[in-house]
Amino acid sequence: MPTQDFTHVRAWVFDLDNTLYPPTARLFDQIEVRMTNWVMQILKVDRVEADRLRRHYWAQYGTTLAGLMREHGVDPAPYLTDVHDISLDHLEQDLALASHIRALPGRRIVYTNGSAPYAERVLAARGLSNLFDAVYGVEHAGFRPKPERVAFETIFALDKLDPNQGAMFEDDSRNLAAPHDMGMRTVHVTPKAEPADHIHHHTHDLTDFLAKLIV
Repeated sequence: MPTQDFTHVRAWVFDLDNTLYPPTARLFDQIEVRMTNWVMQILKVDRVEADRLRRHYWAQYGTTLAGLMREHGVDPAPYLTDVHDISLDHLEQDLALASHIRALPGRRIVYTNGSAPYAERVLAARGLSNLFDAVYGVEHAGFRPKPERVAFETIFALDKLDPNQGAMFEDDSRNLAAPHDMGMRTVHVTPKAEPADHIHHHTHDLTDFLAKLIV
């Protein structure tokens, strides 16, 4: 890994789900069930149609919530509270990851398409509380989701973050396109690499990747 790619970085931006914990934790299995239940209740459709719409809105708008807001005027606040009301009991603390994040020079933030309160719960369960200078949820971007560039612009302006001195860590490759175009170093955290022009690095193990960074 060309560690010199990161010597200029002073703003480290981490996605949350399937990035700061491994996909094997399968938290989204719980969240997706609650999303589908929400769609069923709000739109008065059966489970098969609700599940189809959940996937369709995610693919078209970046999040299921964005589709529900734009096409059905759904209030985001109760939705976010309900779909993130899941068990985190099986998440394990990662002291090595905490140590490597703590050692990063400059500002460290979490930016998720979930809600900030949910992110704080996950960070606590992973032993990552008090490591980040800020935690931003979709609510801080006016409920505009990644991968929309305006969502990133809103968060970065709020944080006074210079993308040209930033690095973005994400499990969803779509969400790295805008940061790349804005001048950030991009790292795709995924068990399976998906080569793309807007991705600088791939890793299946964030802890190991950060351990190898010499900055």
